Amino acid sequence: MKNPNDGFLRGRLRSLKFAFRGVWRLITKEDSIKAQLCVAAFATVLGFYFNISSTEWMLQCIVIGLVLVAEAVNTAIEEIADFIHPDFHVKIGLIKDIAAGAPTFAAITSLIIAGFIYIPKINLLF
Repeated sequence: MKNPNDGFLRGRLRSLKFAFRGVWRLITKEDSIKAQLCVAAFATVLGFYFNISSTEWMLQCIVIGLVLVAEAVNTAIEEIADFIHPDFHVKIGLIKDIAAGAPTFAAITSLIIAGFIYIPKINLLF
């Protein structure tokens, strides 16, 4: 909640505090985020191993961020849906299924980009 006594800078610092609290909660409590961070770490190791270009690093970082953002938004939507209607409800189930589609799209996009980056480099090994 916004504090009316906060100035611009104090308000931004407070917002950052809340944002980092959310990031910490995602990292420590959400299995989907933990899994995606492991995949991101593996992709980072691959990037160093194959000495990918600056452009490839940028693309890789963008899709890692895309997947993490999609997972975070999906988690937020699921939390809201569970808060509004904790029991099973067909509409809530539909909403949660649609929200789960966002990280799926992001993950597929990241796999396609990883293919463009790494398949040519793997073919050079053989």
